Amino acid sequence: MKIGYARVSTLHQDLSLQLDALNLAGCELIYQETGSGSKSDRPELMNLLKAIRPGDELVVWKLDRLSRSLKDLINLINELESKSVGFMSITDHIDTTTPAGKLMFHIFGALAEFERNIIKERTMAGLNAAKSRGRLGGRPKKLTPKQIQMAKSILNNSNNKSSVEEVAHQFGVSRSTLFRALSE
Repeated sequence: MKIGYARVSTLHQDLSLQLDALNLAGCELIYQETGSGSKSDRPELMNLLKAIRPGDELVVWKLDRLSRSLKDLINLINELESKSVGFMSITDHIDTTTPAGKLMFHIFGALAEFERNIIKERTMAGLNAAKSRGRLGGRPKKLTPKQIQMAKSILNNSNNKSSVEEVAHQFGVSRSTLFRALSE
């Protein structure tokens, strides 16, 4: 039996493309999951690994849907092999039931990890370059230093009986945002 596994990293992503490809590949059962591939806590993958039987074939749309690290990917494929279960990656054209497929699996796995490491290096270099120019990452502050001073003045003014909620509303922020800004 062909068993599919589809995973997206966030709730904002869609499984449709993967599900269509897995159905087209003849999967009779498809496990679906939302969560990072780098996390080891993937309950649907664990359920799949418990349910899979000798002679079955695990099918994924792409290698990185199964795992984000080469080490984890190789361990999973070895676990499948020890259970006499085949593995197929549709877009990577890998089928470990053949010798050529096993070779391709190892090559593509190494290339995928290499690509992720290159992307990570470039991202870090870009962040460091921006930091050296005085730019900080993250979202812009909701309140300017001047607005924070004004909010403090309003709240500390004994003649004014404005509540924190009212002051936050005046500046168009939540209470927690106002408290956080006041404590900085």
